[in-house]
Amino acid sequence: MNGKLCYPLSFITGAVIAAMVVFNTALGKATTNEVSITVNQITGIAVLTAIILIFRKDRRVNPERKSAPWYLWGGGLFGLVVITCNYFSVSGAGATVAMGSAVLGQCLMGIVYDLTGFMGMRKRRTGGRKLAGAAVSFAGIAVMFLFSGTPISPLYALIGITAGAVTMIQMVYNSRFASLKGAFFSARQNVISGLAGILLFSFTFMPEATISGWRALSSVSPAVITGGGILACFVVVSSNTVIPRIPASASSMLMSSGQVITAVALDAAIYSIFTPSLLAGALIMLIGIALQK
Repeated sequence: MNGKLCYPLSFITGAVIAAMVVFNTALGKATTNEVSITVNQITGIAVLTAIILIFRKDRRVNPERKSAPWYLWGGGLFGLVVITCNYFSVSGAGATVAMGSAVLGQCLMGIVYDLTGFMGMRKRRTGGRKLAGAAVSFAGIAVMFLFSGTPISPLYALIGITAGAVTMIQMVYNSRFASLKGAFFSARQNVISGLAGILLFSFTFMPEATISGWRALSSVSPAVITGGGILACFVVVSSNTVIPRIPASASSMLMSSGQVITAVALDAAIYSIFTPSLLAGALIMLIGIALQK
């Protein structure tokens, strides 16, 4: 894929993540959060397996697969850490602080990858223009925090930052695996390992709630049941595609901006809630990204 196309695709990926969260939240409220995650993983496995089989002769979908070390086969397990951190961050500090801190963690981790080449990523030079752009982007994150009207707890902000950092690590981890196995195969393995992890977690720590959640699934519409999993397939495949091709800091900020702007629009359309600090912060982040080019 052309590297220039990866920039808008990163933003679109963030927008899809926001829409995915709406489906996941609806399914989680109707059942349980764990059942929602499990259903998404099962849907993802089915969709990605179908794509791999239907396009088995297309090298863009099924490129030659190389041997991968054992430690790259468990990308879905990162998701359990992210989900747990998000749960505590949102519950303890509210959605605005949780989102702002997660954006901060994701962007900081992207800069770490660019500066260090951690996990085999390409090192990127940081000149004055890029530093100025990064400063503007972080000013956008500051706007999300300072004008949210929500008290900021250092503990819950740190948990949110951790969620964002681990999200970026998971995406880079998955892209490394995709470089050896292909984006679609990597995405399917991600949901397979995630399914194993969430089943073990659910039936070990909350078996009764999990069983009750599965019983409630029959009353949920098929669109809500499958929507989150289908969108998750797009997110994993697209992030596997764009992350190796553009600076990690740019991809993380573009995804975050797309997620925040779409979340603001969805809140206004669905819940009649408008958060101007999030929208303003995301737009400032985009200006900062533009300055770095």
